[in-house]
Amino acid sequence: MSEPIQALTARAWFIGSRIELRDLSRGSTVALGPLTMLIGQHGYSMIFRFGVVVMFGLSEAEEHEIIAGLKDSVHNRYDNPEIELAKITIDADASERLDTDGRIKLREASVGRLQVVAHVLAKSCVLSYYEHSVGEVFDRIERLAERLCRGQSPQGGKNEILGEIGNALLIQARTVGRVEITEKPEIVWDELELDRLYERIATEYELRDRDLALARKLDLISRTAETYLDLVNNRQTLRVEWYIVILIVLEIALSLWQVFPHSYSVF
Repeated sequence: MSEPIQALTARAWFIGSRIELRDLSRGSTVALGPLTMLIGQHGYSMIFRFGVVVMFGLSEAEEHEIIAGLKDSVHNRYDNPEIELAKITIDADASERLDTDGRIKLREASVGRLQVVAHVLAKSCVLSYYEHSVGEVFDRIERLAERLCRGQSPQGGKNEILGEIGNALLIQARTVGRVEITEKPEIVWDELELDRLYERIATEYELRDRDLALARKLDLISRTAETYLDLVNNRQTLRVEWYIVILIVLEIALSLWQVFPHSYSVF
């Protein structure tokens, strides 16, 4: 007789740019990569260094309590963290995948399988956060590009444009360097079954496609901002050159003014 089907809720919280794991108490740790802690009888919290906490089988009150307890370990804490919810069905006879109704189906609620789900949810949550952020920047860059298409002169100072370039580079550094969206987690390297599960769920969450789309937008933002910055620099350089020309003309005029009176005095 097969075991009864169980339902489980998972929620990923992207709460800051980094979480210092060494500052956390590890008394209830059951696994690493991510740091996995047992909460109560069946709940888990899985903490990623790149700023995401994924929790399984906990109430909202318990989740808020855990998030509040991490406040001293979080760098650049977000006022409005990105949250991603997933419903999980535990069914020993199920085909493990993301179902058409949006539920993740697993054969068992083992720590390894939940860690695989946590990796996918954590990366998806980070992507969602930066997709929203880049969307806002992309709108501003699009307006800059429209000004160029209309032949209008650059508007705005260097600091604003440099800020857009800096934001694009920062997002690239965090998604590529810290989160490693396209990389497989270490827990699946030696487990063929977990590797297949990760590949299946990551594909269904479109992690690689979304990461590629984000990278293309960031590249376009960076190139557009650099072009705009070059135009601003050229405009400022042209203005300086005109100032130099005016100063030269004034200097010539003063020199002539000094010479001509002496010429008239001779006659």
